[in-house]
Amino acid sequence: MASAKILKQKEKTINEIADNIKNNEAVVLFTYQGLTVSDFNELRNELKKVNGNVKVYKNTLTKRALNSLNINMDEFLDGPNAIMFGENIIECIKALTNFAKDKDVVNIRAGIISGELVDINTISEYASIPSLEGLLSMFAGGLMEHVRNFAIGLDLYAKKLEEEK
Repeated sequence: MASAKILKQKEKTINEIADNIKNNEAVVLFTYQGLTVSDFNELRNELKKVNGNVKVYKNTLTKRALNSLNINMDEFLDGPNAIMFGENIIECIKALTNFAKDKDVVNIRAGIISGELVDINTISEYASIPSLEGLLSMFAGGLMEHVRNFAIGLDLYAKKLEEEK
């Protein structure tokens, strides 16, 4: 039987995983077997830029943490897995999926977004959403079109009034 010290350490790790899941908007489970240490560090650096991080935990401890939150991801908890935690849903998922495109060994399996269990298709949809800057640019472009059309209409109306005089 495990010593009290080891059990306490495991309980601390389970609580850490559960807190990370509760406190982050995006949690993505993925396989990483075959990545080099430098590749893994590259992923960590990319995620750090967008307020995300990646951790590797034992599957049994991850399963216990998920069970404490009433989340069932048992079917994905086999083999070596890593977990991406991110405060910003879109930016973190984009960073991970872009990294996964470059590295064939990274396989995104499932995730938790805003407390809801999601599959790979939902994660892919989030990854295809443009960044906040891109969305704001598209919104501004849409507004400018209306302003331009309004200005053209006013100009045509002013010319019509001049011709009537």
